Amino acid sequence: MQITLTRPELEKFVAEQVDAGLFPSAEAVIEAGLERLMESAPLDDETLAAIEEGEAQIDRGEEIDWEQFAAEMRNKYCK
Repeated sequence: MQITLTRPELEKFVAEQVDAGLFPSAEAVIEAGLERLMESAPLDDETLAAIEEGEAQIDRGEEIDWEQFAAEMRNKYCK
């Protein structure tokens, strides 16, 4: 993948990070920024509710084995 920064101040910031020895390359600066963005992305209410329900199911002992789940999904969606 090729990425071109169109804002000079961003390109300057990336170069400064590499020149300061904080990152080995421009690619590493961009990757670190994307990782941070991914980690900070807020979850919507529906996703949070699904996570909470899943945790409650586990607490109640309602979890299923991964192989069982995968088999059920294959049967449901891959016919």
